[in-house]
Amino acid sequence: MGSLQLSSASRSFGRLKQLAEKPRAVERCDMCGRDISGEHDHLMQPAERRLVCVCGACGVLFSGETGTKYRRVPRRVKSLGDFRMTDGQWEALRLPINLAFFFRSTPAERVVAAYPSPAGATESMLSLDAWEDIERDNPTLLQMEPDVEALLVNRVGSSRNVGPAEYFLVPIDRCYKLVGLIRTKWTGLSGGGEVWGEIAHFFDDLRGHPASANGSVHA
Repeated sequence: MGSLQLSSASRSFGRLKQLAEKPRAVERCDMCGRDISGEHDHLMQPAERRLVCVCGACGVLFSGETGTKYRRVPRRVKSLGDFRMTDGQWEALRLPINLAFFFRSTPAERVVAAYPSPAGATESMLSLDAWEDIERDNPTLLQMEPDVEALLVNRVGSSRNVGPAEYFLVPIDRCYKLVGLIRTKWTGLSGGGEVWGEIAHFFDDLRGHPASANGSVHA
């Protein structure tokens, strides 16, 4: 009898535990409504610079599309170990912090420079001459897909003499992930230890990406 009571109590405890657990939020494709996993495709609306979450099937429909309302964001990450940029070239870009991303906007018909801040992505006035100078030294920038790929620059370590400057060719959604991280985690004037730890993890993930170790491209 004691065994039956123990079994019944165990089942009751299990049910209470299930009720106490918060249900997981289910993400859905913004196109077809299908459930999607945490790692999923994105489409970019260039005119509004808005990301749309989609399933793999809907994402494939927009692969290679140009001149449409939506463009599929690629997944390739490329570490640019041989990227060339002098301190003078960086200073000529007139950015207030040592963390920024650059992408070619088809609606604006120019390269846009933006940097993450506690208020979100902040656009900076980009010197065209300064950018063209960097582009001449780094022809790989001509391979960036407009609207959906970006040059991500991390010069935080080099500015503090604790590490080299880093340059990555990344999907634009990675840049906005970094923006969201800083916007939600930043505290006080300096950001706080938590946000800088999260930023370090973010770049650790980029370095650990299958394409980042040898500079190859992962589709």
